[in-house]
Amino acid sequence: MSDHELESFERCLHGQPVRIEVFDLLGRPLAPADLAEVELILLGGSGSYSAASGGPWFDTAVESLRVAHASSIPTFASCWGFQGMAAATGGVVVNDRRRAEIGTYEVALTDAGRTDAVFGALPSRFRAHMGHEDVVETLPPGTTLLASSPLVVNQAYCFDDRPVYCTQFHPELDVHGMRCRLSAYPHYVEEVVGATYEEVAARFEETTAVNGLLQRFVDLCASR
Repeated sequence: MSDHELESFERCLHGQPVRIEVFDLLGRPLAPADLAEVELILLGGSGSYSAASGGPWFDTAVESLRVAHASSIPTFASCWGFQGMAAATGGVVVNDRRRAEIGTYEVALTDAGRTDAVFGALPSRFRAHMGHEDVVETLPPGTTLLASSPLVVNQAYCFDDRPVYCTQFHPELDVHGMRCRLSAYPHYVEEVVGATYEEVAARFEETTAVNGLLQRFVDLCASR
């Protein structure tokens, strides 16, 4: 799964001459020295881990996320990264299958999202891929809500004092990538959605507009 995630981020950056080094949040804690030559942080995550349940592994991961946040290095976090960053910086994450989203959903920009330097280039309503049952119930202090869906209010936020953007949805995944990602969890999909993986995957839609979001974030950070 980590290889697929890496490939998805690389594809989303259009094959730019960048070197992505992987840091496993389940291993040792991240230290400031690890970020000495880092220009951009990308946070993803596996569906096998919950930001709402906690545990020894999560405590280590949260401390690493706090180090990343304190560095003020431009950061883009999606899905678990969105939830983990919220938990690490004073937000509240809960498990709520009533608000689970697995598939392609409509997301709407907030007023702040429409005028945001990164999100403002998106249509006011767009489609995005999701796969989660944990929900960010309360945003961290010092953040701005950028987008919402009918089921989940907190779909995207940014920090007001540093270039850290977080999305519940997956801007790095196209239809093929979403099918590959969820194919690793067929029983989970059926348990949560009440339909087979094949049935859910057949309903995925292209998300062209949002697939350019990460590249726009990188371009804006590079220009500053």
